[in-house]
Amino acid sequence: MGVFLWLQRLQNDSVMFVTIDQETRQQRLMMVILALSLVIVVSLLALWRYTRFRTHAEAAQTAETGFRRAMENSMSTGMRVFDMQGRIAYVNPAFCRMIGWNEADLVGRTAPFPYWLPGRHQQHQETLDLLLSGRTPSSGLEVEAQRRDGSRFTARMYVSPLRAPNGEQIGWMTSMTDITEPKRIREALTAAHERFMTVLEGLDDAISVVADTSDGLELLFANRTYRRFFGAQSNGHAELLGGRLGRFTDETVEIYSESAARWFEVHHRMLAWTDGRRVRLQVARDITDRRKHEEASRIQQEKVQLTSRLTTMGEMASSLAHELNQPLTAINNYSMGAVAMLKSGRYQPETLLAALEKAAQQAERAGKIISRIREFVKRSEPRRTRAKVMRIVENAVSFAEIDARKRQIEIELSIPDPVPDVIADPILIEQVLLNLLKNGIEAMEHSEHHVLHLVISQQESLLEMAVIDRGHGLKDPERLFEPFYSTKSEGLGMGLNICRTIIESHHGRLWAVGNPEGGTIFRFSLPCAAPDVADTLDNKLEIPE
Repeated sequence: MGVFLWLQRLQNDSVMFVTIDQETRQQRLMMVILALSLVIVVSLLALWRYTRFRTHAEAAQTAETGFRRAMENSMSTGMRVFDMQGRIAYVNPAFCRMIGWNEADLVGRTAPFPYWLPGRHQQHQETLDLLLSGRTPSSGLEVEAQRRDGSRFTARMYVSPLRAPNGEQIGWMTSMTDITEPKRIREALTAAHERFMTVLEGLDDAISVVADTSDGLELLFANRTYRRFFGAQSNGHAELLGGRLGRFTDETVEIYSESAARWFEVHHRMLAWTDGRRVRLQVARDITDRRKHEEASRIQQEKVQLTSRLTTMGEMASSLAHELNQPLTAINNYSMGAVAMLKSGRYQPETLLAALEKAAQQAERAGKIISRIREFVKRSEPRRTRAKVMRIVENAVSFAEIDARKRQIEIELSIPDPVPDVIADPILIEQVLLNLLKNGIEAMEHSEHHVLHLVISQQESLLEMAVIDRGHGLKDPERLFEPFYSTKSEGLGMGLNICRTIIESHHGRLWAVGNPEGGTIFRFSLPCAAPDVADTLDNKLEIPE
């Protein structure tokens, strides 16, 4: 409007417009006014567009600033900015929460900072110098700091350069994460692992873990004992597997290692390794000394058993002498009669032949008695075989009847038909049965009952023998099996203890109970032989797969 008034005044006062007619002047004036109006409208549109763009930009900047602020506030990582002189230029809320000071206390501060540990400012200054020099490792630095309340914490700090939009470095951005608890857990796990490894390394058992691979067994772990016996190879583990690859069980086996020249009790187990693979754990205990002691104990036990049998024969010596005297006297009589007939010349061949045959029968009878005695008392290695029960019973009863007849006791047998075979050492089982029969006979010596019962029965896979007497009975049957406990004034108290040891070594059981009708019942069980069992079994114990 100012321009319009100025132009109108020029029109009235200027000499230039005197010669121009009124209409022309009016047209020119309108054109100027229209041009100026157009310029004003365009300017207003441009101003409106700029204002709108600026409003959007400010809103976007406000939103982004709010987003960044919200992100910073939600972070647990403390952010801190140093300028090139080492002055704190910025801290985020997480950093303030981490150390306990607010932003106003920290921004603009220079070293020493309030969160430095007292007495360790020199160390912190060296860390700050390293940071400002740009020589911090990419893996970060582990630093310690003190909170406002005096408590301390450990943090992991990472450093990166802070640059202006033109690429010029204007400071250093640091990020700090509180690792106090993770570090404590890591140190606890490390200590636990060290303790665990110390225990494993200190064990006398050889422990190894292997994984099955296409190239064989891969040794994943071996403790010191394993390495001492087999080195750092999987060969020892494979040797102690004993051919059980593919037939893995939790059973314990005893295996002799040729490479180590030792006996091991080996326990196997499958477990999941740290990477998820199924691996084989093996724990092998050196039992060489134990087996030596067991062998020495077995030899000693054999000597005790032999002594027991000799003692039994010694106690029956007079009865055996009487038993042998009968066939020997008969042989002498038949022989003298034959000699007399031959000297007189008056004999019939049939009569002489009959006398000689009877003499031979009595000699055979005496020979059988002597053979049984020799077989019973001779020392031999224990050998469990497939044994006939009837033969064991007949031999034991034939010896016991010698003493039974002298005491006027009758032995009555109750045996099922058929009788299964057992896996046993016949001589040792005869010793047990004879000992029980003798005890029963002695217990009934002054009893009004004169029949000793031997009852044999089958209980599923076990054969049970029971010696039932009607003697004086026992107050505490279980004490009978204690070493050196005896109810006899002249007894040593080892017979029944030896008997129980023999039966238990055959995987059976020996026990005594009171007889409801008076007296005592001794029972023992033995495993029956399966139909497909070989005639002879190895004496070494084998644990089935």
